[in-house]
Amino acid sequence: MNLALVELAYNNSYYSSIDMAPFEALYRRRCRTPLFLDEVGKLQVEGPQIIQHMSDAVEMIRKRNKASQDRQDSYDNTHRRPLHFKVGEHVFLIHDVFHVFSLRQYVADESHILHPTEVQLDQDLSYVKRTIRILDRKDKMLQNKRIPLVMVLWQRRETEKATWELESRMRAEHPELF
Repeated sequence: MNLALVELAYNNSYYSSIDMAPFEALYRRRCRTPLFLDEVGKLQVEGPQIIQHMSDAVEMIRKRNKASQDRQDSYDNTHRRPLHFKVGEHVFLIHDVFHVFSLRQYVADESHILHPTEVQLDQDLSYVKRTIRILDRKDKMLQNKRIPLVMVLWQRRETEKATWELESRMRAEHPELF
């Protein structure tokens, strides 16, 4: 129990090498502890009572954290089921950082296969998307600023795609559209 108080004292002590406390260096603010935040007019706790007061507070926080974790565990455990995979089976990875319970069995589907398309490159091996026309205009309002936007229809390979672009940039790069 006193180890937590030693850690608190260590992290909130001034260090001349960094010209501040480690907590302040890490979080860019001073540590606010409930140690001397008692009611107005009440004497501050001193001596051994400080240790007892803080030990009681740490114990209460640990109990509340444990109760909260137990509630979350019981909720999660009702929604999870054990998954069993065989060597060689395919699985979907839902996210690049994943937990085993995030894995789902993969069912093969031809529509999931991506076929590369040929890209038409210029002679200098550059790829240019070409503008076709402006489809729409709108103003985006940010507090006290108006940002004019235009919806531009682009031709990329064999497909056409429309995106919102800054009007000023499009006027500079593609004056023929205006």
